[in-house]
Amino acid sequence: MKAVCEICPHHCSLEQGQVGFCRGRINRDNKIISENYGKLTALALDPIEKKPLYHFYPGSRILSIGSYGCNLRCPFCQNCDISMIGEGQIDTAVMPGEAIVKKALQLKGAGNIGIAFTYNEPLIGYEFVRDAAALAKESNLKNVVVTNGYICEKPFRELLPLIDAFNIDLKGFTEEYYHKLRGDLACVKRSIEIAAKSCHVEVTTLIVPGENDSEEEMEALSGWLAGISPDIPLHISRFFPRWKMQDRDATPIQMVYRLAEVARQKLNYVHEGNV
Repeated sequence: MKAVCEICPHHCSLEQGQVGFCRGRINRDNKIISENYGKLTALALDPIEKKPLYHFYPGSRILSIGSYGCNLRCPFCQNCDISMIGEGQIDTAVMPGEAIVKKALQLKGAGNIGIAFTYNEPLIGYEFVRDAAALAKESNLKNVVVTNGYICEKPFRELLPLIDAFNIDLKGFTEEYYHKLRGDLACVKRSIEIAAKSCHVEVTTLIVPGENDSEEEMEALSGWLAGISPDIPLHISRFFPRWKMQDRDATPIQMVYRLAEVARQKLNYVHEGNV
């Protein structure tokens, strides 16, 4: 008997024991669950600016955790060693939410303000983010999610009261480009609009030469974002050859600066990244 996953728009219909497109969710006993629940591949105390969040408690640090799997297939994935794999393909440490919160509290003396769910796509492990974030809230810790924003509206709205800040990837601004990545632009735009109404949001766009690097596209992207609020920070980041795009050159630095200037015509806070 198949069961349908309701977390992201792929809506994977899975047989018993079958793993979804994201590699992190599975049909177990006719119920879709997070197979990567509490299974960490990365844990680090990072500067908040590394998320990147430049306008949310700047100068602070945040305990950053990641698992494995992702529901997009960006050929340029900068974290492909954890995002593009599944169960058993990398060593993991099982760490319950209580232990993560305890660790976060121990690190407050080192400038830690909370927990960041990041590195892979955290929202494919929706239940773990929800449960750990709820525990963190009880301990007056901040919750940050770094996400591609490719999630269904119902679970996303249910999570929002627990989250203090998002950095959401806006990969580009055409449906054609998102189709290549196995995602949907309209869904990500909706996630940004919804999140911006309830908490702090910053947006990141990775500029891949020959893919999403036109001034016209940046003008459209920044104009749309300004329509929500001109105060939403936009991070325009430089691509480096990775995963299936190792035959490409890194984004020219001047291209990043040029597109940032285009965005500054509409937005008040634009930051160049990886330059």
